[in-house]
Amino acid sequence: MVKDNIFFGEDQGMNIIPVMSIESIHDLDAKELPSVLPILPLKNIVLFPDTVIPIPVRREKSIQLLNEAYKSNKLIGAITQKNSKVENPKSEDIFDMGTIGRIIKIIDIPNGPVTAIIQGVKRFELKSVDITEPYLMASVKYIEDILPDKDDVEMDSIAKGIKNSASHIIKLNQHISQDAGFAIKGIEDYAFLVNFVATTIEIENQIEKMSLLYENYLKERALRLLELLDKQIELLKIREDIQKKVKNEIDQQQREYYLNNQLKTIQEELGMNSEDDDISELIETASKKDWPQQAAQAFDKEIKKLEKINPSSPDYSIQYGYLSTLLELPWNECTEDNLDLNHAQKILDSKHYGLDSVKERIIEYLAVLKLKGDMKSPILCLWGPPGVGKTSLGKSIASALGRKYGRISLGGLHDESEIRGHRRTYIGAMPGRIIQTIKRAGSSNPVIVLDEIDKVTEDFHGDPASALLEVLDPEQNSTFHDNYLDLDYDLSKILFITTANNISTIHPALKDRMEMINVSGYLAEEKIAIAKKHLLPKQLSDHGLSSKDLKLNKEDLSLIINDYTSESGVRGLDKQLAKIARMTAKKIALNQDHNLTLSAADIKEYLGLPTNHHDSQKGNQMPGVVTGLAWTQVGGEILFIECSTSNDGKGNLTTTGNLGDVMKESAMIAFQYLKSNSELLSLDPKVFHEKDFHIHVPEGAIPKDGPSAGITMVTAIASALTGKCVKDAVAMTGETTLRGKVLPVGGIKEKILAAKRAGVKTIVLSKDNERDINDIKDIYIKGLQFKYVERIEEVLKFVFD
Repeated sequence: MVKDNIFFGEDQGMNIIPVMSIESIHDLDAKELPSVLPILPLKNIVLFPDTVIPIPVRREKSIQLLNEAYKSNKLIGAITQKNSKVENPKSEDIFDMGTIGRIIKIIDIPNGPVTAIIQGVKRFELKSVDITEPYLMASVKYIEDILPDKDDVEMDSIAKGIKNSASHIIKLNQHISQDAGFAIKGIEDYAFLVNFVATTIEIENQIEKMSLLYENYLKERALRLLELLDKQIELLKIREDIQKKVKNEIDQQQREYYLNNQLKTIQEELGMNSEDDDISELIETASKKDWPQQAAQAFDKEIKKLEKINPSSPDYSIQYGYLSTLLELPWNECTEDNLDLNHAQKILDSKHYGLDSVKERIIEYLAVLKLKGDMKSPILCLWGPPGVGKTSLGKSIASALGRKYGRISLGGLHDESEIRGHRRTYIGAMPGRIIQTIKRAGSSNPVIVLDEIDKVTEDFHGDPASALLEVLDPEQNSTFHDNYLDLDYDLSKILFITTANNISTIHPALKDRMEMINVSGYLAEEKIAIAKKHLLPKQLSDHGLSSKDLKLNKEDLSLIINDYTSESGVRGLDKQLAKIARMTAKKIALNQDHNLTLSAADIKEYLGLPTNHHDSQKGNQMPGVVTGLAWTQVGGEILFIECSTSNDGKGNLTTTGNLGDVMKESAMIAFQYLKSNSELLSLDPKVFHEKDFHIHVPEGAIPKDGPSAGITMVTAIASALTGKCVKDAVAMTGETTLRGKVLPVGGIKEKILAAKRAGVKTIVLSKDNERDINDIKDIYIKGLQFKYVERIEEVLKFVFD
């Protein structure tokens, strides 16, 4: 019977340490024990009463606790942590059940942890943590084990079962010394047996061990231990079976290797040399490749086929090309993300002006990645007019993340095989563009820009948009199947960024899988800032000039933007600056005089007559004419809504100006609203039956549509009927309903640009559009006033006041 000494260790033999006997521990009265204990938090270790275990300690607080307690021969409380990763545990980080322990010896190993040999004495319940520094001090309540009767036959059977199961585990587990089996067989005390076996046998789940410590009834604890031992035996048997299978497979591989070497020797003797440098190189590369098991198995299968093919056969080059593609793909190779948020923000700001919503989304993604460590990459769709920097933003994002960059142009794509690849049965088969881009990038987590996704078409070759559904679905793309590879490839680590001009042409299911981010056009002030910071320095560098050869001030840039460009982006502006740079370079090369700072006359000389004409606000001097605001693909424009009435009519409404169906419906709604609410204008309702009404929108060759001219049409009809002019320098935009409610519209940023350019001072718009105004920087709306309205009555009262 093991009482006064305990065995621990594996290779050093029996190590005898004098400890308290089991009887001495059981005879201890709780009154003799301290009610306040220093607490030693344990990582992945549970200390049971009666047992002695070595505990490695690295934390400075814990080392100080051990040294002080050891010197003063004090008892300590050992409690297991709930989460072993917590380095500075507090009361909420430890269990409320522990074991009081006596420090037998402290071993200080150089360049290693301090190891304390501790003997468990009695269980206790944690009542409260009273002191936290320099280490935890807690008030405790001691818990007595409820022992079974001495003549309990069932307990005797359970104890025998525990001994048998423990002995079986020791035989199966090579990490436990076989001598421990002899020690277990000699234990007669039930409590010591249960606690000793629970300590000795490896149970990975510490919560299960803690459930044993929590159990007050020794018999129940023993039954629970027996269950855990049976589970452990099953796991060890499975592990043993796996090891046997692995050993058999290794033996088979060694046999095949030996026979292959013999076969090669025979072939060499017969002059049938099978050595092929290309094949050997492929096999050598594959042996060093980090790739999934399915890819390795496919390679082994295909390389055997290659060895059997005659090198002069056309199939040889096809097979060799396939194997080369498998090896060139990065598979498990990924670049490490740069998670410095300030660095990413700095790169994005230095290369792109504005685009705050896109930058914010990328920084959010980086922040979550930094905190979580791993996450599925989002699928972003940047949509907006041409030339606003959607495509170039992808390269900047890759630079900010520290990832490789790839771009795939989808404009005009009409063959599904371009995405999924061709089957190898076809001549000239190759992987799809996704796999090819990954291969060129050399990384499995690049940033890939899918450009012009709205211009994907379909024909008898299939629908590429349907193939993209799998690529752009974070829940599916971890097993993307390429027809050429005939293997699954994980695309979930790739950050896909798609671009589009018109999202109405994107497949609805495809649009649902993407996070839509609107990249709207630039205001004039933003274009000036972009030209100064990015475009002009680039053109000077491209044309061999410096800032000493050409300067453009704010007025020059504003003139170029307003008179020579008509766009939401800056692509046209870049071309005009390139033209000015070429003319300047020509004059310098010919030693001709030129002005360093250009005047309006110089710009006209370089660029010719203005090519763009913008309407200006005429002051609404005539009744029936109201200034509206419109959005176009190339930016905002002001729009004049004209209304006239004719006597001796029948109440008919005519619309002209190449209006679309929605805009015609807006005119009808405006007319019907005033017709049913004539008291707003103090008019006789009969006037709507005695006059004919004509609404015209100038520039009839240009198609126009949309609901945003609703309140403008109401105001134009009201102005024509009352003969009153609308306030000077006022423009408006907003949809209206038959109930007179003013609804919000889109394109506010572009419309503001048009309003400022036309000399408008006040803009009337829906109250719900106030949030769009708040998103625009104050510097861009300087000089403008906004009148927010919710109903038509407010509009009429404001413009006619």
